[in-house]
Amino acid sequence: MGSVHYETLSETDWDELGKIWTLLEDGDAEAARRELRTRFRARARHPDVLIVDAAIALEEGEPEQALAALAGAERSADPVMFFHLRASACFDLCRFDAARSDAERALAVRPDFADAHDLLSRTLEHLGDDAGAQEHAEEANDLDSERFPLPLETSDEEFDRMVERSLEELPAPVRKHLEEFPVLVQRLPAPALLGSEDPPLPPDILGLFVGRDLMSRTSQDLPSGPGAIYLFRRNLLRACRTREEIAKEIRITVQHEVGHLLGLDEDDLEQWGLA
Repeated sequence: MGSVHYETLSETDWDELGKIWTLLEDGDAEAARRELRTRFRARARHPDVLIVDAAIALEEGEPEQALAALAGAERSADPVMFFHLRASACFDLCRFDAARSDAERALAVRPDFADAHDLLSRTLEHLGDDAGAQEHAEEANDLDSERFPLPLETSDEEFDRMVERSLEELPAPVRKHLEEFPVLVQRLPAPALLGSEDPPLPPDILGLFVGRDLMSRTSQDLPSGPGAIYLFRRNLLRACRTREEIAKEIRITVQHEVGHLLGLDEDDLEQWGLA
């Protein structure tokens, strides 16, 4: 069976794709998706259009959809972006070996691609290669220090003290509920925890409540294992640039997961003093 021939995109087409990339970089995935559908409806299966389609899907939190788009984008004019986007989708789906392989392919073509170094660093952490993760984090930082600052470093004791302070700031009625729900600090989310849902939970989640929330319990419930609130130290440290930021992010994450424990919506969170 012969290969499929795709007509080369015109200069106008590339300009339009560039505008869509700009929308995506500005954080407006909805507008980017709308423009892609409107302007490239007739050429939706062109490999270079599919690359943009996949990038939008990742911003929309749809890594499976991104992989489906990339399945038709192997002949894109930008193999580096193809491999990087496929690695990103695999990372989001907790397929870390595949993510590492594609990130390394991207870097083999373009060794100075900071985004791929950052992605590979995060992937290697989940694969237990701390030395490799540090090496690629430093490469990303050397190439683009503004976008990829080195992860904060704190001792376990200092981090735990910040968690304790955030718990002490909770309203007394809320703290009482935490007596039966431990707050556990883990370096990274365990594979079993990430894979407990379908699709998997994002590997870079900052915190997680596991268990049945208090609002849905009844007196007829059978005894079950205790729930817990998890905080993921490495992900939190990567998300922040200063100690002030990490203290604030820990507090926000604790409050958010406590809200899940209590079965609260956004209005309830404010009423409980957790907004």
